This record gives sequence, structure tokens and C-alpha cells, in this order.
Amino acid sequence: MMGKADYYTILGVSRDADAEELKRAYRQQALKHHPDRNPGDKEAEEKFKASAEAYEILRDPNKRQLYDQYGHAGLQDTQFGGFRDFNDIFSNFGDIFGDFFGFGRRGRAESRARQGEDLHYQLDISFTDAIFGKETTIEILKSEACGTCRGSGVKPGSKKRTCTFCQGQGTVSHIEGFFRINRTCPQCYGQGSVITDPCPGCRGTGQQKHKKQVNLKIPPGVDNDTRMRLRGEGEAGQHGGPAGDLFIDLRVESHPLFRREGTNLHYRTALSFVEATLGTEIEIPTLTGATKLQIPPGTQPGAVFRLYGEGAPSLRGNGRGHIVVELDMKTPTALTPAQEELLRQFLQAADRPASSSSKKKKSKLHQAKPIH
Repeated sequence: MMGKADYYTILGVSRDADAEELKRAYRQQALKHHPDRNPGDKEAEEKFKASAEAYEILRDPNKRQLYDQYGHAGLQDTQFGGFRDFNDIFSNFGDIFGDFFGFGRRGRAESRARQGEDLHYQLDISFTDAIFGKETTIEILKSEACGTCRGSGVKPGSKKRTCTFCQGQGTVSHIEGFFRINRTCPQCYGQGSVITDPCPGCRGTGQQKHKKQVNLKIPPGVDNDTRMRLRGEGEAGQHGGPAGDLFIDLRVESHPLFRREGTNLHYRTALSFVEATLGTEIEIPTLTGATKLQIPPGTQPGAVFRLYGEGAPSLRGNGRGHIVVELDMKTPTALTPAQEELLRQFLQAADRPASSSSKKKKSKLHQAKPIH
């Protein structure tokens, strides 16, 4: 939802606007940009859709609270992804139009095919599975067409009856000012027909909730907040419309040794000052087993080495990242007398004197402090 305009700005209201102010502002926007008044005007169409979406969110106290606190990102788990087209607005929002000024559903929009709602699922996976990928199965609860009535909502052997109030049109009309106003039929709610003998399996809804096992193939290289989309695995569509989609949000567990940044894995270890001075060979863990890393003599604290191609694979197929080895220096704190003597001998053999006590003239002693 990045890049969307602010909903309050779209409606032209303050952030503390009450329900009546929101309703009044939406009425003005919808009337101004309604497609019947602006035929062929693409900009007006977009503004009409945007104002409908803004009002849909702000009129709902729960959605409005999420939006006020987190912005558009807070609405990702509300299963509202905006309106797809005018028919979607009219079929979902038709009663609101009728409440305002009578711009209801045009014709029998409600009875047209409509795509089902999207579903969202959060899946926790291990660090290793995120790197190498995994095939797994998840269980979701979704609506599907009723097996008894095949989605019609009518008891087998019966039929829907034409609505007598609107004569099957789904709308009732009247003249208001310069406009011929279509209101949604209050008896059939835009269907054009009514169910007098509902299906006992779904109670006339045409849908039933079922648990379903969904096979999921997680590609190598996914990371936290990776979102996968399975088309057609969402809620069943209405009136023969396609099913919605299933969105899988991945949450990757942390690793005890590695810290991930993109495709690179960071590993931190420590050397003694003797090892750093003389050079050594250390063992570094990788995701496929341990490997040896040669540390050259004179290595300084904070040195960084890379094990090329041992990191995470790129989701875009651009190879693999690296393991970045970060070295800390260990300073011994509990030396034996023999070790201390060896260090004094090392210090005496260095270019500078072992201690200031060897000088004839005492110099001022300064406390050394680390520089950050």
C-alpha cells in the first residue's frame, strides 16, 4: 500500500471528523466524480474509486483505528484490498449510495459474477528452511461453493422466483432533479430474484466453510516479511465468479550463530592476540558444514573476511551471498606467572622500553582511555 494518498485528504476532512462529517464529505466526492456524470473520464473514475475506498475504511471504527496508528500498512491484515471496479463498489456499497442520493447499483450488478475475498496466513519457518527452501502443507479454513446446491443457495428441486417488487430488475427508479435515480431494490437487494426455499446445506448462502490442505513450495532465499501468493486459494467467488487469492506471510526464526543481512550471513568470532599476531587457522561453521579459514599474521582487531558463495541464495536468481566473518580480539585476564614473564620478555625485546621505571627521570603518568 505504499504510495497511496491519505484517506482524510481524499475526502477533504480533518483527522477528528465524526461519522456524519465523513458521510457528508463522501456524498460530495461521490456525486462529483460518479461515472454517470463523467462518462469516459478516467481521472474522475479513479477519484470515484479512491473516495469509496477512503470512506469504506474511515467509516469502520476498527479499520480507522488501524489506519490512524499504522497508516496503509496497518490495513494489510484486514482482508480489504480496495475495490476492483465499479461493479465491486456498487455491489458492496450500493446501499450506502442509496442512503445518500440514490445512485444505487446499476441494473442487476449484485447478481453478476464477483471474485471472492482474499485470505491471509502467517507461517513460521526455520532459518535453514528459509535458506534452502521447503515443501510443506498448511491447513486453511475457506468458503467453497455448497456441494448440495452447487452455489445457487436454492434447495435442490426448487428455483429462485422473480422479485415482484422490481420485476426482476434489481433496482427501482424515480426522477430526482435532472437525474433518473436507480435505487437498490429493498426486497431482493439487487438480485432480481428471491429464494423462497433455501438450501438446507448452506441456508441459502450458496457457500460452506471447509478446512482444506494446501501444498506450499517455499523457494530458497526467502526472508522475514516475504509474501507468497497462491491464486485461487482464497474465498469462493459469488455468482460464478473466481475465487480470491491466498497470501502467505513468512516469519523466519533467528539463528544462534548467523545474523542475516540480505543474502549475506554475518558470523562473529574471537582470536587471542597471539593468534592474531602469529596467524592461525580457525574453523568457521557454514550452513552445509564447517570449513577452514586461514588468518594471516598481523591481523588487526575488527578485521573482516568473506567466505564467498556460502550465504543465502537470491530470490531473483542472482547467485548466492557470502558468509562475512567478523573478528574480535580476546585479551587474557588470568595469566600464570610464567606467562607474565614471557610477556615481559617480549615487551623488553620490542622497540620501546618495558616500563617507565627503567628511565632515570620520572615522567608524568597519563591514564589511557579508549577512543570511540
